[in-house]
Formats: sequence, C-alpha cells, structure tokens
Amino acid sequence: MAGNFTFTIIKPDAVKSGYIGEILSHMTKGGFKISGLKMLQLTQGEAEAFYGVHRERPFFKDLVSFMTSGAIVVAVLKKDNAVEDFRKLIGATNPENAAEGTIRKKFAISMQENAVHGSDSDENAAIEASFFFATSDRF
Repeated sequence: MAGNFTFTIIKPDAVKSGYIGEILSHMTKGGFKISGLKMLQLTQGEAEAFYGVHRERPFFKDLVSFMTSGAIVVAVLKKDNAVEDFRKLIGATNPENAAEGTIRKKFAISMQENAVHGSDSDENAAIEASFFFATSDRF
C-alpha cells in the first residue's frame, strides 16, 4: 500500500534563486499538505551521512559540496500516494527531460542543480524524514 507522506529538500540553487515560496506553493497546489518544514544549512558531516548511499559513486564529493554550499529547506509532505505523486510533480532528475509544468522544468538549472529532492520510495521517505524531523515535529 502506498504511503501517505514523502520527504523533500528545496536545494541550495533554488533557495539562492528565491524560489522557496513558489516551490512550496506548487507543492500545496498539487494537493500536498506540509507536515514539517525547516530551513537550515547542512554541515559536511550531515551531507555525507544523508547521502551515504552514494558514497562510492563518482559524483558523491560534488553532491556533498553542492548540498553544503548554502541554505536548504526540508519538508515532510502529506498526501495519499505521496511518493509517487510527488515524483510526478517534481519531474525528471534532468530538467531537460522533465515534463512541462513540473517543478524541475520550471526551477532547475541543471541535472545537479535541479531545485528539489524527492524521496524515491516509502521506505526512503521514512528514513529521510527521520533524518531531519522527530515524529513530534510533524503535524
């Protein structure tokens, strides 16, 4: 059964470009309710821990560097079938391949600077949300 929440990050490129409000609006207009929200800047250790699954990949160091380059906004979003519906809303990882009207098509700069992260499974949504939010910090 599909879960009722997902996790997202508005990445440093989108924060620096001033897109936080527009992106959050796109999410809520897409039927998502914000369950938890905060702005922060990742330390290198936090970024390495969060993206640890990619540690052996060639892009890992660049990813950590990018994700620590500025403030981010993290959120837990609620909706039935949340993960799958959110993946559709944000679009393909490469904004050139993203469908019109998706968040990445509208706000992303490149494949790395692609505006937002979205969990790819219910299991990862739970892990990722718990990295940033205690259960008591979700509403």
